[in-house]
Amino acid sequence: MDNLKILVTGVGAPGIKGTIYSLKNNFDKRKITIVGTDIKNDVVGKYFCDNFYTIPKPDQTEQYLQSLLEICSIEEIDVVLPQNTAELLILAKNKNKFIEQGIAVVVSNEKSIQTANNKYELLQYCERHSVPFPKYYLVDSIKKLKSAALKLGWPEKKLAVKPPISNGMRGLRIIDEKVDRKHLFFYEKPTNLFTNLNDLIVILGSSFPELIISEYLPGDEYTVDVLRTKINTIVIPRKRDLIRSGITFAGTTIENKSIIKYTKTLSENLDLENCFGFQFKLSEDLTPKILECNPRVQGTMVMATIAGANIIYGAVKNALGENLPEFDIKWGTRLHRYWGGVAISKDKLLNEI
Repeated sequence: MDNLKILVTGVGAPGIKGTIYSLKNNFDKRKITIVGTDIKNDVVGKYFCDNFYTIPKPDQTEQYLQSLLEICSIEEIDVVLPQNTAELLILAKNKNKFIEQGIAVVVSNEKSIQTANNKYELLQYCERHSVPFPKYYLVDSIKKLKSAALKLGWPEKKLAVKPPISNGMRGLRIIDEKVDRKHLFFYEKPTNLFTNLNDLIVILGSSFPELIISEYLPGDEYTVDVLRTKINTIVIPRKRDLIRSGITFAGTTIENKSIIKYTKTLSENLDLENCFGFQFKLSEDLTPKILECNPRVQGTMVMATIAGANIIYGAVKNALGENLPEFDIKWGTRLHRYWGGVAISKDKLLNEI
C-alpha cells in the first residue's frame, strides 16, 4: 500500500510531536494520514493530527475496544500505534479483533508486556539472565522497609523506592538522610523526589501496596530505543543529559556497547516486538544496571529518528510485514528541547510557536 492511515493513541502525551514527525517524515516518503485519540478532548496532539476522536478510558475495556474498532472502521485505518502504557495489555489480548478487520497493531504479545511492565518481575528476569541490576527488595510493611533499608546500607547510602507498576516518575522517591531540605526550599524548584526514611514512613502510613526498595545508582542515566523484528534487533542508547519531570530535555546518542549487549539479551529473551525501550543507570563502577522497560513508543524516541534510525515508522512497517532498510546511526547526535506551544481559535490550529 502506497499511503497509510495510522491511528495513534494517547496523543496528549508529551512526546506526540516526535511520534508524528517520525511518521510524516518517513524514509519511504510515504503519505501518512494520522488519526489521533485520547481520553481527554483538549490535548495538544489533537491539533497536529489529521483527525481526532475522544475515547473511553482503557479501564472501561469493552467501551474502549468498541470505540477504537468503530473509529478504525470509519477512518479505514491500516495500523494502530499505541502510546499509552494502560492500553498495551488490552490491545495485546484483543489483537485478533483488529487483524480480522485487516488492521495491524504495533504491540508485543501479552506475556512479554506483563513481564516488561512490572519492575519487580523485570529485575528477577535480569537476575536469571545475567543482566546487571541494582540490589533490591520487595516490601509491603514498615518493618520490612526498615530491614531492607539497613541491608542496603542506609542511613549512610542513598536508596531508591518505587512501585512495581507505575508510569513516568509516579511513586519514585530517593531516600537521602543527608539531604538539606532548607537548601531545597530556598534554592531548588519544588520537587517530591528526595525525602528521608521517616518522612516516607509518614506518607505511607501503617499499610501500603508493595514497593521496591533498591540501591541508588549515582551515574549517568540512559534511555534505550529498540526496534526488534524477526530478522534484526536495532538498539540506540541515548544519555539523558538533562531530565525535567521525567522527560529528557537534553540527550545524546551514545554507542555504549555494554548497554547494547544487555538490551539485545533482554529484548530477545522477553520476546518483545516492534519498538519499545529500556532505561539503565550507571553504578559507581560505571556498570549499566537496569531500571525499567517501556514496551511502547517512548517519549523522546524521535531522537533515534534524527540520529538516522526511524524506528517508530520502522515498527509500523514491521507490523505490516514489510522489510526494513539498514540504518546508518549517527552516534553523538544531540537533542535540546525548548518550550513551545500552539495558538488555537474556535478549536482550530492558528499557529505553532
